[in-house]
Amino acid sequence: MRDEGTNERRKMIEKQEEQLKRKMAEVKHKIAVISGKGGVGKSLTTVNLAVALASHDHAHSVGILDADIHGPCVPKMLGIRGQQITPDRGGFSLAIGPLGIKVMSMDFLMEKDESPVVWRGPLKMHAIRQFLSESNWGRLDYLLIDLPPGTGDEPLSVLQLLPDMDGVVIVTIPSEVSQIVVKKAITFARMLKIPVIGVIENMSGFVCPKCGTETEIFNVGGGEKVARDLDVPFLGKIPLDPKICDDSDKGMPFIVNHSDSPAARAFMEIVGRIEEWLTSHRQVVPSIRGSESKSA
Repeated sequence: MRDEGTNERRKMIEKQEEQLKRKMAEVKHKIAVISGKGGVGKSLTTVNLAVALASHDHAHSVGILDADIHGPCVPKMLGIRGQQITPDRGGFSLAIGPLGIKVMSMDFLMEKDESPVVWRGPLKMHAIRQFLSESNWGRLDYLLIDLPPGTGDEPLSVLQLLPDMDGVVIVTIPSEVSQIVVKKAITFARMLKIPVIGVIENMSGFVCPKCGTETEIFNVGGGEKVARDLDVPFLGKIPLDPKICDDSDKGMPFIVNHSDSPAARAFMEIVGRIEEWLTSHRQVVPSIRGSESKSA
C-alpha cells in the first residue's frame, strides 16, 4: 500500500512537471524578485515593475506569481482582493489586475484575513508547483515571481522548478544591515546558477514634498556598493514617496497615478535597464501583445 501511494505521488509530480514545462514555454521571460531580508519593499517593487512593464510605454503582457505563501500581499496592492480562482480548461483561472496583469496568489484561496497558513516545506512546495503548472497563464511576455525574503523553501522551490529562468532582481535598502544580507541572496542565486539581472536600491532618500529638502533616512548608496563589490549590475534607486504607500493601500497603480514623480520615473528607467540586460543576454522577440494586435 505504501509503495502504491508513493508511485501515485511520483506520477502526479511528473504530470505537474510536464504541465509546467508546457505552460512556461509560452512565457518569454521569467524573472524572480528576491531579497535577503524582509521589510525592503520587495512586493511593492514587484507590483510596480509589473505595472511599468504593462504600461503604455512598454505594453507587455505580464503575470505575477505571488509565491509568499504565508504573507501574500500582491492582490491588495493591485486592488483585486476577493476575485475568485475557479477551474478553467483543465487548470485554474487567474485574477486580472490593472492593465490586464494576471495574478496567482495564496490570498485568493483564504476565507478570512486572519487565517494563517500553517504549513511545512513540502506542502508549500506542492502549492507553488500547482500555482505554476495548473494556472492558465497563457502567452506572456513577462512572468514576475514575488518571492518571500531569505533563501529557504519558497525561493529554492521556484528557482529549481522554473525552466529557462532569465534571472533574479534583488531588492535592498541602503542600510548596512541590508547590505550584509543581500550579499547572501546574490551568492544564493549564483549557487543555483541563476543569472543576477541586477540590484535595486529601494527607499533611497526622501524629498520633502513641501520644502524640497532631501533627507537620507537609510543612507544612500548601499545597493550600488553591493553591486560593485560582487560585480553585478546596479539597476537604480527608488526614492521614498508617501504616495507609493497610499496607493498600495488603496489598491491603485502608483506608476499610472503619479507618472511624473521621481519614484515613477525611477521604476520606468529600471524597467528599461532590465530590458537592455535581457537584450544583451538573450535574443528578444517582439512583444506578444504587440504581435497579436498586428495579426488581428
